[in-house]
Amino acid sequence: MSSSVICTANTRQTESIIRNLKDAGFQGNDISVLMADQAQTRDFAYEKNTKAPEGATAGAGTGLVIGGTLGWLAGIGLLAIPGLGPFIAAGPIMAALSGAAVGGTLGGLTGALIGMGLPEIEAKLYESKVKAGNSLISVQSEDSNECERARIIFERAGAKDISKVGELSAQPVILNDA
Repeated sequence: MSSSVICTANTRQTESIIRNLKDAGFQGNDISVLMADQAQTRDFAYEKNTKAPEGATAGAGTGLVIGGTLGWLAGIGLLAIPGLGPFIAAGPIMAALSGAAVGGTLGGLTGALIGMGLPEIEAKLYESKVKAGNSLISVQSEDSNECERARIIFERAGAKDISKVGELSAQPVILNDA
């Protein structure tokens, strides 16, 4: 059964978490990141010292170039979520949110998180954290040991609201709520 470990983090923590997940051997297509499109996020997403137009995507009309730390994640791009604004997203959540953004569904992020198996109240908590400027990071795996390794990486980086949710589960397991 596929499970996901989810957390919220600030920009500095997000950078550390993504690097540590990569160094630990996690695959970019199993990691989702969602962050508000803000100046600090752009600075994090674009590292001038990289030579990475190969994983870079330009945001329509914004001049945003995403590369560097996020460049190896799958499906990275810029999207607008109705009622929330512009976001940088990567990984499996990008596909879920793209459909929600295009369709203009109510609570695009909340709906995508509910689709991942989170109860509505938890999904709304994560949405409020993202609205407040935090990143949402998720690692999906078939292996419970992999989920545990991801949880430890999240914890060591100081991430908040760490939850584990199974594909068939309607109840997340709150691992910390600091």
